[in-house]
Amino acid sequence: MTCHMKKEMSSFDVRSVVSEMASLEGAHIDKIFHWGAGNVLFRLNVQGDGKRELFFRDKKWLYLAPSRPETPETPTSFATFLRKHITNARIGKTVQAGFDRITVTEVFKSDAEYGLVFEMFGGGNVLLVLDGKIVNCLTHRTWRDRSTRPGEDYVMPKSRFDPIGSSFDEFRETFRSSASDAVRTLATSVNLGGQYSEEVCKRAGVDKGAPAAGVGDDSLAAMYSALKEMVGHVLQGSEPTVFRRGGEIVDVAPVGLRIYDDAEAERVGSMSLAIDALMQEIGQAEEEAYVDPDVERLRKRMQKQSETVDEYRMESEDLRRRADAIYMEYKKVNDLLAVLAQKSKELTWEKLAEGAMKIPYVTGIDPSKGVVTANISDLRVALDYNKGIDANASDIYQRGKDISEKARRAEAALRESGAELEKRQKGIDRAKAAAAGRAQPTKQFWFERYKWFITSSGRLVIAGRDAHTNDNVVKKHLKEKDVFVHADVHGAPSVVLKDGSEATPEELREACAFALAQSKAWVAALMEGAAFWAYPDQVSKTPNPGEFVPRGAFIVRGKRNYEHHLRMELGIGEVTYQGARKVMCGPVDVFKGSERYLVLNPGRGKAGRLSGEMAKDFKVPEEEISRVLPPGDVEIVRRVWKDE
Repeated sequence: MTCHMKKEMSSFDVRSVVSEMASLEGAHIDKIFHWGAGNVLFRLNVQGDGKRELFFRDKKWLYLAPSRPETPETPTSFATFLRKHITNARIGKTVQAGFDRITVTEVFKSDAEYGLVFEMFGGGNVLLVLDGKIVNCLTHRTWRDRSTRPGEDYVMPKSRFDPIGSSFDEFRETFRSSASDAVRTLATSVNLGGQYSEEVCKRAGVDKGAPAAGVGDDSLAAMYSALKEMVGHVLQGSEPTVFRRGGEIVDVAPVGLRIYDDAEAERVGSMSLAIDALMQEIGQAEEEAYVDPDVERLRKRMQKQSETVDEYRMESEDLRRRADAIYMEYKKVNDLLAVLAQKSKELTWEKLAEGAMKIPYVTGIDPSKGVVTANISDLRVALDYNKGIDANASDIYQRGKDISEKARRAEAALRESGAELEKRQKGIDRAKAAAAGRAQPTKQFWFERYKWFITSSGRLVIAGRDAHTNDNVVKKHLKEKDVFVHADVHGAPSVVLKDGSEATPEELREACAFALAQSKAWVAALMEGAAFWAYPDQVSKTPNPGEFVPRGAFIVRGKRNYEHHLRMELGIGEVTYQGARKVMCGPVDVFKGSERYLVLNPGRGKAGRLSGEMAKDFKVPEEEISRVLPPGDVEIVRRVWKDE
């Protein structure tokens, strides 16, 4: 499956992804992961767009992954180092170095300005650079003209020809100075890589095998113009395309390519999505080609055992036929044994052998062992002439039985290996099925570090999870046009209704109901309760004289606008937020138009157990459910579920 598949990014692909990375400017680094042979993932918080995943896969593919890859629990030393230095750092601009497969991203900390470098050639690398020096890098290597090791100066590889910035004269001079053919010259000297060199030849109508030195000026001009046309498309980032033959991806490119006129071309929304489609197919092909080493070992063992069983069976059968043959030619064998037994007592070994070999059906004799070999019923049979016919037949039958017993034991071992293989294979199949059925995480948004819901009119409400996030909800997120909400319960969370000054009475009541349900009133399983809302300028951390305000708590001065008789219930259901599917837990009223939601009350059942069931219902990882549920036990009292 992978034989014709694209093996690496081209400079055009890199340029296209760099333009997509402009959307990350101003984002903050949330977490960094590193695993396997060279996978590095940067999870970023993008203002107004939630979490984005910048993925450097296999040290050669850089793109914005549309869904979160599975990451390891324990960070490697490289991930730990990067986390320590650039967590929470702000992302600046990303540029491509010339037209090479290198990108450099600005990373700002309060006390330092780093460069995050991705190299997508020669084995690939990720480097963190400060003031021109390498702070750390994924791969440590030394070349003739540069070294990538911590503490060394970061030296870019010698810049190659840049087809984007070059003039026609520079292009002509570079092209003409080559001793190779047209397509190879474009690929190497002009730095276009394989498929784009073929594309330029095709668009310009130039024979790709023609010697570069002999290509005329008109053809050169046509190639230069085809090149500039392609470059123009890439800079606009207008048409990322996936090319398939027979359903399999053969290439992805940021422009339409005529060299794939015979392939199906599918336009996709971004170069990152095109690369992701290719990665999934490569992953699938690798998975199909992968053979578990234990399975391979067991198969080899079974092959050997099976051959051994066959050998024993044949040998046993052969001995039985020889023993039978002795009785089929009873007189001939009996006479031979009697004569040799007699003569062996009278003659020297030499004379005995000489006489025996004159008997027409004798093929050999070894007097030192007392053994004669004769053709009996077309079979060559070895006989002990110091024993009678019955003793000889019995010996041969016994040897056959011994070998038959060996065959039986070898067969039992083969069955055991077969059972072991089946068990191993079942385990692998189960793991594959589990992986295939594993719920994919939904898109992450910045507000998910808090409890949250979206009101019936589409406003965001956030609440603290603990004293620390209670402080943050107010200090970081309570702005002039918002509203502060709090339940009349000790230890209730701080709640902020964004743009609450313009909220409807229904929304204010929803926010109050949420504040109550996410408090200890839920744990106490009260039937109903009250909560109030107030304006930002009424909320303060400054205590009255002689008072103390604990962490996570605030003082509210002036009028409190109460909502009474709030029912202790919540809904959990599917919603769409900014085009992404989310599972939300909020007041039941906000789910009125929804086709799939459950109504929850404080319950006797364990929330943990139910979160697993709900995760299966909503097809999301269990963590996404347990994070949004209220504190304490829950009970499902009503189910609104329109089947797909």
